[in-house]
Amino acid sequence: MYQEHKKEIFGGKKETTNNVMELTAVIQGLKLLKYPTEVELYSDSAYVVNAFEKGWIYNWVKNNWKTAGKDPVKNQELWQELYDLTKIHKVKFNKVKGHSDNQYNNRCDELARNAIDKI
Repeated sequence: MYQEHKKEIFGGKKETTNNVMELTAVIQGLKLLKYPTEVELYSDSAYVVNAFEKGWIYNWVKNNWKTAGKDPVKNQELWQELYDLTKIHKVKFNKVKGHSDNQYNNRCDELARNAIDKI
């Protein structure tokens, strides 16, 4: 959403995980932006938000995409794509409580359920 503009997108695929879909949603949203933009991103995904807000992703990059336990980062290709997008756009990640009173988060859940029905 920007001023009076609002765009809704949704999608999905078979044989995937919730984490993959959460990352994909953020990536696809940022890819819609035509110019470098300051973004307030809201998500109920602790997986996505904490990676940036707690600095995990910066350690993964520094450690050649290895976790603190020296294991490869799961979904590395998606994390790399998202990390690259955050170099283009200034993104502030905000955690919201899922399945609560946030109208936009509830709408995202509705769109996700509709996408599942179409698969």
